[in-house]
Amino acid sequence: MHGLHARLPKTFNLEERLERYGDVIEKNPEALHGHWAEACAGIGSAPFSHVCVDLGCGKGSFTCAMAKAHPETLYIAIDTEPICIAYAAGRISEANLSNAVVVPGTGMKLDEYFALGEITTLYINFPTPFPRKRQAHLRVTNAERFMQYRNVLTNTGTIRLKTDSQPLYDFSCEQAVAAGYEFLWKTRDAHMDFPNDIASEYEERLGAQGAKVLGFCITPGQAPKHFSPIEPGSLVDYLPKDLESLTYLPHGMESTIKNMINRKNKKGHHHWKNVPQS
Repeated sequence: MHGLHARLPKTFNLEERLERYGDVIEKNPEALHGHWAEACAGIGSAPFSHVCVDLGCGKGSFTCAMAKAHPETLYIAIDTEPICIAYAAGRISEANLSNAVVVPGTGMKLDEYFALGEITTLYINFPTPFPRKRQAHLRVTNAERFMQYRNVLTNTGTIRLKTDSQPLYDFSCEQAVAAGYEFLWKTRDAHMDFPNDIASEYEERLGAQGAKVLGFCITPGQAPKHFSPIEPGSLVDYLPKDLESLTYLPHGMESTIKNMINRKNKKGHHHWKNVPQS
């Protein structure tokens, strides 16, 4: 989901991997609509107590860690990239996890995959920011998507976002409010506030490069009576006015920010040598 695309090693046979780990890949998620908890529990087993979704699962390390920590909960890892599906399925299969499954799919179809009130928690870890205005409809945290997620969350269900991007975070907060969600918590430094949280691959990688991890946990409040999507703009609109004060450039916006500063200071002599790069 994030812009950090997985590289395909020369020895990596994608088709062979997808076939080898096919038992944990659900290629027809629509068929389990409304029945995930019991269908994935296995014959003779009690249904899972909760169904959680890792939207944009990447290589699946977060899904696997959560599944190991909470065996009573079903974790569904969703991603659009076949290589991510192969990696995540391999991790789940080799860890012998019976409470995790991978779905090749997109967040835009969640209400086709899941029934009303079927999901307890939706995890959105480091989504692709899509900073340009013309890409705004692709952001998985725009108000229209948040309205769609209402259809699959339980009444007390939650969405947990983590990102290295302050502009995307501020944008997402606005969009969540527009879609009638209530904030259970917000943080601009998840490592400090939630040091025991299980981290995703991107959280570990970008955190090591100097990123402050921002995040929130929201739950559906009163639905807007007359929902009208906010006209989403560029994430540039959410940057601080003093760009040179930035000590970290959010992934996916590095070149944009550098170009803005270079235009402002035509000579282009800055402190970029000291700025961590993602």
